[in-house]
Amino acid sequence: MNSKVEKALNAQIEKEAFASQFYLAMASWAENTGLNGTAQFMYAHSDEERFHMLKLVKFVNERGGKAAIPSIAKPPMDFKNLEDIFTRLLEHEISVTASINDLVGLCLDEKDYTTHNFIQWYVSEQLEEEALARSILDKIKLIGNDKGGMYQFDKDLENSAIQSNSAARNTASK
Repeated sequence: MNSKVEKALNAQIEKEAFASQFYLAMASWAENTGLNGTAQFMYAHSDEERFHMLKLVKFVNERGGKAAIPSIAKPPMDFKNLEDIFTRLLEHEISVTASINDLVGLCLDEKDYTTHNFIQWYVSEQLEEEALARSILDKIKLIGNDKGGMYQFDKDLENSAIQSNSAARNTASK
């Protein structure tokens, strides 16, 4: 494996590991705040980010590189409210997208078309992640301080998390 690409992939592994912990910290905060739907949503996304990390680890190792399992920085534990959480989440996803785009550029520069092809999955995934974060943030801003609206929003997130988990289990069992 190209050493520059391997180094960049290992840096991405660290970013995905941090993302998983970041979502986990948000899940814990939401659960402690009584926002069980938001907590379920964040727990599911923490698992998804860990899957992204594992996918990179396996790819690096299968290509003859050495995946470095990082120690990671402690994520923030305190949040003001849901708007704060989803604003930070969107900012984080935008930074991950920039990192993925840098990886794409490096792969092209190094003529590593196998890794370039592999990374395209992450490019598509980041489009979805950013769009979802923006959509949720827009809804939170529409709700404002309406407690009934916030309650319904949290229930909607809970239902979407349940549906996502069920779909993932059905796909995994096939």
